[in-house]
Amino acid sequence: MNTKKIKILAAALIMVATYTSCEESLLNENPPNIVTSNSLFVDYEGFVIALNGAYAEARREKETISGSQTIQQMAQNGTDNLVTNHRSSGFATIAAEWRDVNNPTQSFYADVFTWLYSIVNATNLIINEAQNGDNVDWSGGPGSDVENQQLVIAEARALRAWAYRHLTYGWGDVPLNLEPSTGATIRSDWTRTPVGQVREQMIADWRFAEQHISVEPRQSGTLTKGAIQHYLSEMYLVENKADSALYWANKVIDEPAYELNTSRYGVNANKPGIVFMDMFTDGNINRNEGNKEALWVFNYERNTIGGGGNNNSRRDHHSRYVNIKVGDVNPFKVTESRGGRGFGRNSLTKWAIENWTSEDDRGSHFAIRKFFILTEGVDDLPSGLKYGDTIHLDFSEDITPESASRRNWPWCKKVDWTDPMDVGVSESFKDFLYLRLAETYLLRAEAQLKLGQKAEAAESINIIRRRANANEITADDVDIDFILDERSRELVTEEHRRYTLLRTNKWLERTSLYNARGGQFIADKDKLFPIPQVVIDANLNQDMPNNPGY
Repeated sequence: MNTKKIKILAAALIMVATYTSCEESLLNENPPNIVTSNSLFVDYEGFVIALNGAYAEARREKETISGSQTIQQMAQNGTDNLVTNHRSSGFATIAAEWRDVNNPTQSFYADVFTWLYSIVNATNLIINEAQNGDNVDWSGGPGSDVENQQLVIAEARALRAWAYRHLTYGWGDVPLNLEPSTGATIRSDWTRTPVGQVREQMIADWRFAEQHISVEPRQSGTLTKGAIQHYLSEMYLVENKADSALYWANKVIDEPAYELNTSRYGVNANKPGIVFMDMFTDGNINRNEGNKEALWVFNYERNTIGGGGNNNSRRDHHSRYVNIKVGDVNPFKVTESRGGRGFGRNSLTKWAIENWTSEDDRGSHFAIRKFFILTEGVDDLPSGLKYGDTIHLDFSEDITPESASRRNWPWCKKVDWTDPMDVGVSESFKDFLYLRLAETYLLRAEAQLKLGQKAEAAESINIIRRRANANEITADDVDIDFILDERSRELVTEEHRRYTLLRTNKWLERTSLYNARGGQFIADKDKLFPIPQVVIDANLNQDMPNNPGY
């Protein structure tokens, strides 16, 4: 399949819908290079192209949305475990300052809000065409004609719910739209739907999708049944329905195809390392590469049609180690083994680094970069040192407004990657392990805690701690703060940390406590982002109030 056309299509799906109503007035021609709903939504293959376009748009979470900014900044930075280090425009600045800087005129918010609704509209179009299209040839998929049709609808509904997950965590009450917006139905009278009602629709979408999406991905990069069940578990925690959350977490955990990786595997299995980090190694990330823990993977490939725009995870997080000065020398050069070049926009908080105990593999030098060894033939040698000497990074003092832009700061090596043929490039094209089973165990522990099953919650946590060689805990250790600490130890740079803290009502408390550059400025209003002013202004025929405090 020509995936360059697929990606272009995702951004153009709204245009396809807009022009559909005008087609009958045009000349009766069918140019082969023009994609319209009439030429695309005629068979299963066409619907797969449209779905792949929607997946490509979802993958932009890790790419750039507004300039060089990404939504992962919004979902991860400005929390208890990630802090703005080197400030730039966009959310890194907001997370360092909050107050009046966090306002509806920030173009970054408008770009993200629009992007998410473009996914909603694209998936609405796919759903509408799949349900109502005439004479569609549904053959060629993995099942019967009816099963193929339901699979297409299921994946589209799951992606729509995924977009609304971002929207509801970010903005609370948002317009709920279940119909494609075309030239004939473009509206300027939207109202904000109560967040509970939006989440009811998300659950309905995921409940439908769970029935039709298989345990294994349809193709690399697509959703699995386990990912859908995982999201259902999380959403039922949000809805304070712990019994349902436990049910869906157990559905994932009890599926034999999904297992924690408990032994070394893959491309570096014979090299020094730890089990925990193998699944973050390029060539080991996908299920078909041996990663039994993966529930959803975002795929990237450099210089490949459809390979994605660039996974910004490393660029956002890695420290600017090439600018470290020892005496009058900048000794350290970018190498493949050092994981590439970073900009340090969000760094680990001092608390996050110290959250691991000494025996915990997840905080070891295999997982967290805490030092460099001067390497002959690579590095410049500072006066008084010799090759083979170790230079430790300094996290003795926290990142603060007065002590930021820290170059010699540790980072999480999960995002390490660079092109061995061009090690200085700022882009990364390593696949991203977007959702994995270990997080489901922690959702289960949270549900068990809510149900008063503290011994069972401790065991759910110990299952992942054993893999990391961390000391086991007892029921007396388990409370919501311990679970949040454990989530940071296991999932830092992966999970949407802001969302986790918001749904547990801990964002304000823990960010104020552990984030020394920004945490001291946050207020209750910052729990929700402002509705972008351009969205309010464009809603000409209906007042749209902003969130409180804006």
